[in-house]
Amino acid sequence: MARSGASPQLGANGVYGYRGSRLDLGRPRRRLELPTGEVTVFVALDQQIRIHDPARPEPRTFTSLINGARSHASVGEHSGRLAGVEVLMAPWAAYRLFGVAMSELALGALDLDEVIGRRARVLAERLHDAHGWGECFAVLDAELTSLARVGRRPDPRLTGAWRDLVGAGGGMAIEDLADRTGWSRRHLDRRFHEQIGLSPKVLARVLRLRRAARLLTEGTAPGAAAARTGFYDQAHLTGEFVRMTGLTPGRFLAERAGGAAGAEPVDRLEHEVTSVVLEA
Repeated sequence: MARSGASPQLGANGVYGYRGSRLDLGRPRRRLELPTGEVTVFVALDQQIRIHDPARPEPRTFTSLINGARSHASVGEHSGRLAGVEVLMAPWAAYRLFGVAMSELALGALDLDEVIGRRARVLAERLHDAHGWGECFAVLDAELTSLARVGRRPDPRLTGAWRDLVGAGGGMAIEDLADRTGWSRRHLDRRFHEQIGLSPKVLARVLRLRRAARLLTEGTAPGAAAARTGFYDQAHLTGEFVRMTGLTPGRFLAERAGGAAGAEPVDRLEHEVTSVVLEA
């Protein structure tokens, strides 16, 4: 696996970084991806990936995809042989780069072709023909910089509100968030749906769950984790875990520690817990 950060210009525009990976496991791989409040773009260089999403009736197969901010987990699977490049970004950055309302991505992944058309196929071809990860990342730098030049700028009050909510780990009253922007609660909701994909209230739930998952993985007792992340009690935390991931906290921790014969999970966000490798 290779990693690289995005260029400073892109980083300032909400693109966190790139990850290139090449796997040849000899067996299928399934991975549960927790909701995190971020947007992921993945372009496969050889094989395809299949996404099972509870918000969609049938699983979909992708060569390239964009996955928006969601309030529910999804499961990705592949044959065990997969090479690809992943880009992680803030939702408002995806709004700017791809020119689509983020609410369209809230129900599950879309093929990148559905969002940017032929440009997605050209990008996939250039990445496939690149020599090494460094050249792949340079291709992404050029493509995303080009998209940023012509994209719609998100409202700075919206990005400020998003940063406040993320910085608080979801533990912030939505009324206070609206007051800081000078917008009504209804207008704040509309802007969040358009440029983030989730309402502030739902995003706050996702962020609290994300923080709780990290605390639980670090060994914090469930009751203490619930108290530190704004849940009423341990039962409230368990209910949210089940609703948003399909797993109880105990099952999540067991899968995280020993799922798929002890396969190491690969988390999309540094210092966060975002995935569990499942049995094939």
